[in-house]
Amino acid sequence: MTEAAGPPEVVFVERSRLVEGVRAYGLIATMWLRSTMAYRASFAMTAFGNFAVTAFDFVAILLMFQHVDALGGYTLAEIALLYGASGTAFGLADLVMGSMDRLGRRVRDGTLDTLLVRPVPVLAQVAADRFALRRMGRITQGALVLGYALVTLDIGWTPLKVAMIPLMLLSGAAIFAAVFVAGAAFQFVAQDASEVQNSFTYGGNTLLQYPPSIFSKDLVRGVTFVVPLAFVNWLPALYVLGRDYPLGLPDWVAFLPPVVAGLCWLLAGLAWRSGLRAYRSTGS
Repeated sequence: MTEAAGPPEVVFVERSRLVEGVRAYGLIATMWLRSTMAYRASFAMTAFGNFAVTAFDFVAILLMFQHVDALGGYTLAEIALLYGASGTAFGLADLVMGSMDRLGRRVRDGTLDTLLVRPVPVLAQVAADRFALRRMGRITQGALVLGYALVTLDIGWTPLKVAMIPLMLLSGAAIFAAVFVAGAAFQFVAQDASEVQNSFTYGGNTLLQYPPSIFSKDLVRGVTFVVPLAFVNWLPALYVLGRDYPLGLPDWVAFLPPVVAGLCWLLAGLAWRSGLRAYRSTGS
């Protein structure tokens, strides 16, 4: 009887920790949100600045199309779909988990120790630290480009293609968020590796803004089977557009982003726990 009771107890504890972590995240984020909204003019300017800076990426694409009719065989509206989906998904992940890249700094200066003594999951504390609502500017900009693409493109809509849009955005955000956590776990070892993490998060977002046809097949394989960023927008978006994937994968692979997101979170969670257990403080 005792052995049979073990697994349910473990599941209950894990669920309790998850609920506790979400609650703590909400409380910490609300605290930073109140602090931000105390200076509304400053918030409005920084949010607009975030919107404008990210918009320059799409302006660069517009300038390219002043000289070409297609890029890698894709029209402006098709690339706008890729850009908008990636930008919106990444913006959601950046809003919720973007503070994870500060972990290396906390490890170096020893301030992570203060989080360890609090009765709150460390992951929730690190993720919610300095919650920045100004990052909504990136989400807004990506959503506007996505809206433009959906209005402009002549797509033969089906129920599956309609469902693919929210599935792509939510699963893509979850995949990027898992990469944020995995990158933070790596900083337990490397300590000063925020740029390595950024190469997969911010760099991955920039990569996905362009069609896979302009990249080498080795790179496309890497972001499909190694770091599965292709499931953020390439695979589901090409299904919506009715285009073939460069690697010749079957159409049903486009419906795997939720599964891939779950696997990414499982691996990121294991990496996070391993890194947290290996942490030995600064000794000061």
